Amino acid sequence: MKLTTFTDYSLRVLMYLATDPDRRATVAEICAAFDVKANHLTKVVHHLGRHGWVSTVRGKGGGLTLARLPEAIRLGDVVRETEAPDLPAECFSSRGRPCAIVGQCRLKGVLAQALEAFYEVLDRYTLADITANREGLAQLLRLPAATGLAA
Repeated sequence: MKLTTFTDYSLRVLMYLATDPDRRATVAEICAAFDVKANHLTKVVHHLGRHGWVSTVRGKGGGLTLARLPEAIRLGDVVRETEAPDLPAECFSSRGRPCAIVGQCRLKGVLAQALEAFYEVLDRYTLADITANREGLAQLLRLPAATGLAA
């Protein structure tokens, strides 16, 4: 399964924030760290906020932080909410052209199992699991000197 850019950016934002969860970050600094455009990231941050993963504060001194502990953010939940409906093939869609072999095809069942396995693996991991190397991430992302970072 190929993830959309929206999902990729969502995971990057969450990882960035989890690297130093005690400080507020700005969209501009996250854009600079990942070399992405602000208009894309603004939509991502809005979506993450609507789903309760990110808290935002507007104005001077504002920014964004995680709204939940990294241990409480399951990767499977984020990917499910940021991806379009799980349609690995046209035959999963109620719209579109009907398939000529739909009555005898076993591919749909195989693809459904594969998708289930994909999410089963993602559900085993949290944001904390993939950001346990906070010091290394902070260096690569050029985060301002983080207070109390532990590996």
